[in-house]
Amino acid sequence: MIAIVDYGVGNLRSVERALLHVGAEPVITADPDELSRADGLVLPGVGAFAPAVEKLSRNGLGRCIVELAHRGKPVLGVCLGYQLLFDESTEGGLNEGLGLLPGRVGQVEGSPHLPVIGWSRVRQTGPSPLWAGVADDSYFYFVHSYAPEASESTIGCSDHSPAAAAARGNIMGTQFHPEKSGPDGLRIYQNFVALCG
Repeated sequence: MIAIVDYGVGNLRSVERALLHVGAEPVITADPDELSRADGLVLPGVGAFAPAVEKLSRNGLGRCIVELAHRGKPVLGVCLGYQLLFDESTEGGLNEGLGLLPGRVGQVEGSPHLPVIGWSRVRQTGPSPLWAGVADDSYFYFVHSYAPEASESTIGCSDHSPAAAAARGNIMGTQFHPEKSGPDGLRIYQNFVALCG
């Protein structure tokens, strides 16, 4: 079972459909016991960092995710859910993240329009099981105004996302939306599910 963390924001149903498509058994839940029983966690998200962190803190889900991650449970963050995995973000003032990936999230630089919306090539800058069967420079779908800075955990970059993907051990994530990125995006989910087996 793959648990999709329901913390009151996000693209829960589209992530659920993508996971079903690749043969997983997804469950949308905010129940810590169900999260503990899951083989892996997906932290989705659409919205702003500060209110998302507040929601995770208020219901104890943030602490639960961190504890399970430290125990070795695979965690995949997507878009805002990915940003929440980092140490901090400057969106809405300086806010502390979950601290599972090193670095800071800041506003996208060098784009004439915010949010950045559309398809961008992602260059694979580091090895990861997430990339299995995905060609370098494949296109993925982005919608974001903020992005993590590059760090030692970065495994992919795009024109407006210096850390379009990152991974450190059992913690990984993408700034792009795999569930909206066609066959390559579905392959990312398939690869994550395989890691949870």
